[in-house]
Amino acid sequence: MSIALQSAVEQLKLLRNHDISPVELAEEHIRRIERLNPALNAIVDFDADKVRAQAREVKAGELAGLPITIKSSISVAGYRCEVGSLLRRGHVAERDAVAVARLRGEGAVILGTTNCPEFLMAYETDNLLHGRTNNPWDLDRTAGGSSGGEAAAIAAGMSAAGLGSDSGGSVREPAHFSGICALKPTSGRISSVGHVPPCIGPFSTLGAIGPMARSIADVALLFRIASQPCSFDPAGTPVAYRPVTMPEAKRLRIGYLEDDERVPVTPETRQAVRDAVNALKQQGFEVQRYQPASLEAARKLWDIFFMQCGAMFYEPEIAGGRAELSPVFLDFLADAEGRTPLTATSLLQAWAQMDLVRSRLLSEMEEFPILLTPVCSVPAFRHGERVWTIEGKSVGYLDAMRYTQWFNLLGAPAAVIPVGASDSGMPIGVQIAGRPFSDEAVLTVASAVETAFGYKAPSIA
Repeated sequence: MSIALQSAVEQLKLLRNHDISPVELAEEHIRRIERLNPALNAIVDFDADKVRAQAREVKAGELAGLPITIKSSISVAGYRCEVGSLLRRGHVAERDAVAVARLRGEGAVILGTTNCPEFLMAYETDNLLHGRTNNPWDLDRTAGGSSGGEAAAIAAGMSAAGLGSDSGGSVREPAHFSGICALKPTSGRISSVGHVPPCIGPFSTLGAIGPMARSIADVALLFRIASQPCSFDPAGTPVAYRPVTMPEAKRLRIGYLEDDERVPVTPETRQAVRDAVNALKQQGFEVQRYQPASLEAARKLWDIFFMQCGAMFYEPEIAGGRAELSPVFLDFLADAEGRTPLTATSLLQAWAQMDLVRSRLLSEMEEFPILLTPVCSVPAFRHGERVWTIEGKSVGYLDAMRYTQWFNLLGAPAAVIPVGASDSGMPIGVQIAGRPFSDEAVLTVASAVETAFGYKAPSIA
C-alpha cells in the first residue's frame, strides 16, 4: 500500500522512526494531489512550495510532519477562506481557527483547504467559485457536503486526515459517501472559534468542527489534540479528554435501528446496520433494537433552525448579490423561504422547545446511551439527484439525510465508520451516536465496529 494511503497513525510511526522525513512525506502527498485533484476537485487552495516550506521547518509535536487538509470554512492563516461563494472570492484568513492552531502547534503540515458547497448549506459539494467535487469511487457521483472536498481528499490519499464541520451531517454524510471515518463531537468539545460563518445562536448547539480520517484511531488522535479547551470560546466546554477502554464500553447498552419507521433505507444500508450489530455482538457488546420516541420532534426542530434560521443569518451577506449565488445555495434559499416565516414568538417557542426535546431525548437514552443507526437512506448519489425510490416509496433529498440531523439538535457526538457497499460499489457507513460528552465512548464503540470492516481504497487511489 502507498505510504499516503496508510493511516495517519502509521504515517506518524514512519516519521518518528525516521523511515521517512517530513519533506519526503510532503512530496508523496504533493505528487498525489497533482495527479488526482484535477479529476476530484477536492482541494481548492494548494501551493506546493508553501507545503514544502512547512515540511522543512517541522518541529517536535505529536503530529510532527503529518500532512493534513482543512475545510475551506475553517480559517487557516494565509489561505483563502471563501466558503465556496463568489461573494467571498479572494478572502484570505489572517489567523488560524483555534482547532487549526491546536493541530499546527503539534507539528501538522497544512496541505491546503478543501471545497464545500456555497455557505455550507447542502449535502452536495458544488459552487460557482470552484465547481463540484467528485466522489473518488465514481466521478459521476458526489462526495457529499458540506465537507465533501475534505472527505474526497482523505479517501483518495491526498491528505492523511483533516477537519470538517457539521451542522446537519456535514462530516458524517461525506464520510459515508466516500468510505472514511468522521466524528461530529459534542457541541463545544472542539472550539468553533475561527469557523465561517460563526457557530453562534442555535448553531452553537447544532454546529461542530469535527475530525475526518481513514481510521477511527486517526479521528481519535485529532479529536484529542483539537479538543483542548479554549478560554475565550463562549460556547466551549472545558472537558478533559478521557479515553474509554473497551471493557468500559462493553458495559454500555447499545440500541440500534435499521430505519426510523418514517423514511426507508436501501437494502444494502439496512444490511450494513445488521452487519455492524452482529460484529458488536460477537465482541461481547449488548445490542438491542431500540428507537427513542423523540427523534422526529428533534428533526423537526433541527429543520427550523438549520433551514430558516440559517437563511436569516445569511440575509446580510447575500443582500444585493443573489445574481452571483450558486444553484445549490439558491435551492436552499427557495426551500427555506417557502415555509411559513418565523416570528419572534415562533422562534422563541422553538428555542424553548429545543431544551424540552433535548431533555426527553436524554431521558430516553439513559437505558441505551449508545445508538447505532444508518447515516443516510442512500449511498452517494449522482450529481444533482434529489429524489429516490426506496421500497416503493419516493424519498426526497432532506428526508434521506434525516438520520444525522437528530444528533445536531441534541448537540451529541456521532461517528461514522465504513461497513458495507451498495450494488454499484459505493461505500456505506454506519453511525454510532451517544449522549453529550460521551465522545470517547462513541469512538471506542466505533473502533470495535471498525475491526470487522474499515477503510478500503477506491480504485482511483
